[in-house]
Amino acid sequence: MIDMSVDIGGLRLKNPVLVSSGTFGFGREYSNFYDLNSLGGIAVKGITLKPRKGNKPPRIAETAAGILNSVGLENPGLYGFMEKELPFLKRYKVPIIANISGNTIEEYSIMAQELCNSVDAIELNVSCPNVKEGGIAFGTKPELIYQVTNAVKKRIGIPLIVKLSPNVTDISEMALAAEGAGADCISLINTMIGMKMDIENRKPYFDNVVAGLSGPAVKPIALRMVWQAAEKVNIPIIGMGGISTWRDAIEFIMAGAAAISIGTANFYNPYAPIEVLDGIRNYMEYSGLNKIEEIKINRGVKNYE
Repeated sequence: MIDMSVDIGGLRLKNPVLVSSGTFGFGREYSNFYDLNSLGGIAVKGITLKPRKGNKPPRIAETAAGILNSVGLENPGLYGFMEKELPFLKRYKVPIIANISGNTIEEYSIMAQELCNSVDAIELNVSCPNVKEGGIAFGTKPELIYQVTNAVKKRIGIPLIVKLSPNVTDISEMALAAEGAGADCISLINTMIGMKMDIENRKPYFDNVVAGLSGPAVKPIALRMVWQAAEKVNIPIIGMGGISTWRDAIEFIMAGAAAISIGTANFYNPYAPIEVLDGIRNYMEYSGLNKIEEIKINRGVKNYE
């Protein structure tokens, strides 16, 4: 009698396995491998108000334990997504989480309001330039996280997830800012900042110089940040960052995540989410656990540093 369902800020999922924004497109390609209804939820490719062509190639580079990406949020824009991509996703009985990125608080608010009657949850990508603050990313300052989260929350009536950047000094401070502003859930981590050199041409490999690092290399950092955030906030956490096996997923749930999301692993193993889901279920059966919540460990003393 294993119950795989979880609640993430008012959004009920049949199981705790989601797929991460930016690694699953809009689901079309992966629907050729398995039934998308098997997933707990789908976080779609990041959407901006207007269409974006993205950065110049090269955009992807493999690392020893993951990838660097400098895609630049290539996407069809808000209305392109709603007209061309959303109808396909609506064929499935799986929660759709719209990941949105903006340069201003007003852009975030407009997109969220336009989408709130068409999707099941909004995920704020706060690792974007804030042009009114001199290019500082929203996700690096708690006061900016608070402002954008609070503004969007006032405009929608569906669960709001805030996706936090790991490129900060204290992830707990950022998590508390999101919670205080009304976020229903947080997801972490987004990619870390990295770079690669083109030694033949003696220049940075990417035109944008820096890129986002993801994959197994970031897992220990992501796990630590989930643990630290879970110590401070009372809202659910979606854990992500280097999860490629069911054992990885169990670690994140033990650390305090209510659900987990598969990202980079989708690129080299499209069946990873299904394998992780089966592994979690088998682990629970073997361990005599009935609910996902029971996987979490007893921390003992709080405020661990």
